Amino acid sequence: MTEHTTEILVGGAVLAAAFAFGVFTVQVAGIGVRSEGYPLTASFRSLEGISVGTDVRLAGVRVGTVTGVELNPETYRAETVVRINGDIKIPDDSAIVIASEGLLGGNFVEISPGGSPFFYEAGAEVLDTQGAVSLMSLLMKFVGGQAGQ
Repeated sequence: MTEHTTEILVGGAVLAAAFAFGVFTVQVAGIGVRSEGYPLTASFRSLEGISVGTDVRLAGVRVGTVTGVELNPETYRAETVVRINGDIKIPDDSAIVIASEGLLGGNFVEISPGGSPFFYEAGAEVLDTQGAVSLMSLLMKFVGGQAGQ
């Protein structure tokens, strides 16, 4: 009887640890089911390195996440939805840019705030966008420019 009790206790401890690890992972990754905040849409020529769950930052601080990405078959642009935390108000002349964390870092969505006294409403479209810059295409242009001289 003691052997079975020990097995049950050890099994329960393993399950509890696995559950705690799962909860911790969801909290750290920020993929919980949260409805607070408001959506903004933006259209990009290139969305390289960005997917659902990517951080949206303002002055380097995470203020939201990318919640939707799809290709517009008519314009061949990446239609993107970002959810901004409810306590952050974005001026309606702000720009959204795909930025890189460095040469080897990943990409993220950066909001470059404007100076307007008016703010985007939920569901508004940000028209001032700048897509991802491909490092490979820049290198190829540089190499191609040097070879021609």
